[in-house]
Amino acid sequence: MQPFAFYLKLGFEHISNLAGYDHILFLIVLCAVYRIQQWRNILILVTAFTIGHSVTLALASLDTFTIPSNIIKFLIPLTIFITALHNVMGPDLAEKNSKMGRNYLMALFFGFIHGMDFSNYFKALLMDPSAIVIPLLGFNIGIELGQLLVVFFIVSIAFLFLNVIGVKHREWNVFISGAAAGMSLISMLENKFW
Repeated sequence: MQPFAFYLKLGFEHISNLAGYDHILFLIVLCAVYRIQQWRNILILVTAFTIGHSVTLALASLDTFTIPSNIIKFLIPLTIFITALHNVMGPDLAEKNSKMGRNYLMALFFGFIHGMDFSNYFKALLMDPSAIVIPLLGFNIGIELGQLLVVFFIVSIAFLFLNVIGVKHREWNVFISGAAAGMSLISMLENKFW
């Protein structure tokens, strides 16, 4: 198998693997405040997350930056918890949706953290860190395609609840964000590093 195709498949499977539900949960909570009409905002945030993820993979693969995995295992659910709180606290949904700069930076930064979780495995696969470009490109395109598929399902389910069933957007956001916060809190307690 060609390296690009191998890493493309690896990136796609990294997202679509239900055993690694934390990535999917982050995408769910990231999308909770958006409606289907705001699909451009969702794509921008998902891409920011992928950019953060890829920067971290590159830095870790080149031995420029690493964080112990027990800390990362705690920080990943913390990113989900913070995103969930951000969704339900502070300004109302309309104002929150208009502040894309803050949301973009948050998704980018949290992508850095999520990227660290896979970095040791990715680094072990590389063999030669000087040949990082093709594997990193393939892996991150696979990640992006997998995330877009997950987001498509998330947005479709939200559309069904908001537009067909008639659930109010605020109630949807609170329910999804609250469930994500609860799941992430349990994960943080299970992965505390102190």
